[in-house]
Parts: sequence; structure tokens; C-alpha cells
Amino acid sequence: MRTADFDYDLPPDRIAQTPAARREESRLLVLHRPESRVEHRRFHELPDLLRAGDLLVVNDSRVIPARLRGFKAGSGGRFEILLADRVSDHEWWVLLKPGRRVRVGTELRFSTARGRETSLRATVLEKSGEGLCRLRFFGAANLIDAVEELGEVPLPPYIARTPGADDRADRERYQTVYAREKGSVAAPTAGLHFSPALLETLETRGIEMVRLTLHVGLGTFAPVKAEALTDHALHEESFELGADAAGRINAARSAGRRVVAVGTTCVRVLEHVAAHHDGALVACRGRTAIFIYPPFSFRVVDGLITNFHLPRSTLLMLVSALAAPGSTAGRDAVLRAYQEAIRAGYRFYSYGDAMLIV
Repeated sequence: MRTADFDYDLPPDRIAQTPAARREESRLLVLHRPESRVEHRRFHELPDLLRAGDLLVVNDSRVIPARLRGFKAGSGGRFEILLADRVSDHEWWVLLKPGRRVRVGTELRFSTARGRETSLRATVLEKSGEGLCRLRFFGAANLIDAVEELGEVPLPPYIARTPGADDRADRERYQTVYAREKGSVAAPTAGLHFSPALLETLETRGIEMVRLTLHVGLGTFAPVKAEALTDHALHEESFELGADAAGRINAARSAGRRVVAVGTTCVRVLEHVAAHHDGALVACRGRTAIFIYPPFSFRVVDGLITNFHLPRSTLLMLVSALAAPGSTAGRDAVLRAYQEAIRAGYRFYSYGDAMLIV
């Protein structure tokens, strides 16, 4: 298949700029796979759409405030960075703006949102051919703690905010209620619709939930520039699947119960691990660059809760694969569902509405 096969037109006013007033009040478009039927619901109705015995798999990665601002030592030129991919405790690949003229060896100094200089520093170690810089940070005993203090919520560029504005509301809502492990630079957005009350209702209905961790990087959202999907390479992201989660998912599969992934990140971890262990799930950690697109045959995942994704994105390709496993027919089914969502006034992308594929 070709990248152009996953294109569609979205009116700009369909891009959600703020989340729903209450998490579970988002709209929910249900795509019933057997008959390619679309149903319009609300997210709080999810317990009625799942079965007792279904197992939900969620990503408990926590978004860090990965956007930092500062100035260059010497010239004083202002810049901002977005943490992209962790190398070690004190080294990250970052997107630096403006970064074209920054040289290896340049020292960067970081400031608060109000412009006050702090002790955090970084040195440019390397520049990639993809527009990223590798930085080594110093001046803080724990970089993540410093980022939590100084950074801003790394909202995607299609959500408009005033630079340096109060981001307390986004710090709460651009985070799942079950987020735990710090490390993502973008939210696993399918989970943003769950509230504590909804999770409790699901549990009382006999719907099980397990956690895994995949730290979302910028590579997932990078546009596919290759014309043919086989020519595109997805960036690696770090993950961890624990022994308890692996065992409970294997038990559900053995009992014929459905495994429903909450988000494309969970799909990627489960299918990556299964592909490397002859279809079984085992406790492991590592990095995955699995690129899922039609026709993909799934070993683990039976259903998916997800948001609406950008045209030509790897996320839209993964959703299309799950809409018709082992076939290319899912692309048409998903794009028809997207057109119905646009017609019905659904809100798209990170703060938008949700979709359930079963």
C-alpha cells in the first residue's frame, strides 16, 4: 500500500483545542468490524459495549513537561527545545528551535517560563540528519525533576496556546488518570477519556485491566514521507511489559477472552513482544520500532480504543490494519468511519473524541 492511500481532508474547525468538560463525556464512534457498521455513543457507555471477561490493556507512561526554553551562552539568542528521545539519565535527543545554525559544542542555558535563569545547562554533542540535536545536561542532580519544575506541557502544534502561558489545566488533562511511569513526550491519548469512576464501573462489570509502559516519542507522530509504506522506518520507543501483565494477558487469550488495547502504543508493545517470542507474551523490556499497516495479522489484540489520527500517519495505518486483520479492506472501512465522524461533528486528534473497534 502507498502513503497516499491514507489521506483525507479534515476541516480545521474539527481539530479539538481543549478536552471535553469531563473526560468520559467525549463522544465515541464504534466501528463493528463484522459488518463495518458505525454506531454513535458516548465514552461513559463503554461498559455497555464491552463484555464481562474482556481484558483492557493500558499504557501507564506519564507525560513529562518536555518543552524547555532558554538562551545560548555567549550570544544570548533565545531558543526552545522539545525532548524527543532519551539516551541516558543526562542525555537526550531534542528538537531545538532555531537549531539550524547551532554548532556542536554550544552551551545552552535554561530559564523559567518567566525568563529567570536557572542552574540547568546543556552542551550540544551531535546533530542528526533529521534535524535533531543530542544534548548532555548538567547543573541538576535529577534531570526529570528539573524538567518537571521548568518545563511546559508538550502539546502538539495543532493545539494553539500562548507561549509561556499558565498550563496547569493542560498538565492535568494531557495526562491519563492512571499515568505512573515518567518518560513520554506526548500523551497516549486514547487513555485520556477514562475517569476514576469509569474505571471502577468497568471493574464491577467484570472487565479486567492490566498495565504496560511505552514512552511515547516524537517519532510516532513523524509524517510518512516515503511514497511506499515499505520504505518508511519508524523510530524506536522504549517499553516494558511486566510478568503479571504478560501472564494475565496470556491467561485471557487461553480462555478465549478478548484483549482490547487502549491506544496504538499498547498494540505496538503487545504485537512486538509476541512477534519476538513465537506468539507468546513474556516479561521483557526494550525498544520497539514495529510498523503496523494493512495487511497485518494480529497475534494478540482483538479490539482497540483509539482517538482520530492525522492523515498519512502511522497511527491511522495501524488502526486501518486492525479494522480488517490480514486484509487491506480496513483502510476503506476506517476512512468511511472518519468521513461519518466529520459529518457528525466529532472532534479530532489529541483532545478530541474516541473510536472503539471491536
